[in-house]
Amino acid sequence: MTHRCKKSSGLWKIVVWDEPFFQGKKHEFTTDCYSTLEHGFSTVRSCKIESGAWAGFEHCGFQGQQFVLERGEYPCWEAWSGSNAYHVERMCSFRPVACADHGRSRLMLFEQENFQGKRAEMSDDCPSLPALGWGSSTVGSFLVRSGAWVCSQYPGYRGFQYLLESDSPAGEYKHVREWGSHAQTGQVQSIRRVQQ
Repeated sequence: MTHRCKKSSGLWKIVVWDEPFFQGKKHEFTTDCYSTLEHGFSTVRSCKIESGAWAGFEHCGFQGQQFVLERGEYPCWEAWSGSNAYHVERMCSFRPVACADHGRSRLMLFEQENFQGKRAEMSDDCPSLPALGWGSSTVGSFLVRSGAWVCSQYPGYRGFQYLLESDSPAGEYKHVREWGSHAQTGQVQSIRRVQQ
């Protein structure tokens, strides 16, 4: 059974600036921002997460490369994009991550699409799936039982990030293309729980 989350189950606050190092135009958000353009920003160049966890996206409409933003300061784009497979100098939409529950997160991963083949269940962070004994560099599908997880392309939480949540269509991610609009490969070699 997958744990369902509600947007009202937590409090979120992100403060964004249109210039690096918390300079320029400033705006606070406590809910989704579909497009920074709607708020007079061409992009976000720095931000502070004051409460909750947030998902940032390269393009408007929650599209493109994903960034998981947890409590703290991000003075420039390298702070949220530095370990990704390619550098993204913009963030044009973002939303709260309602299901972040670090203490009770559970995830199942499968070797093949549609929950087929070898499987493993996780309830803790894993900096290296190969070191854990996962025989492949790829994952075919995920079932998020509870919480929110960040899957990374390489060991040590590096490379492309894929945010998987238990409240996103029943926590079922049957194919790579369901991981996000930027997902091109099933290569996942490290996984961690999202911190609230």
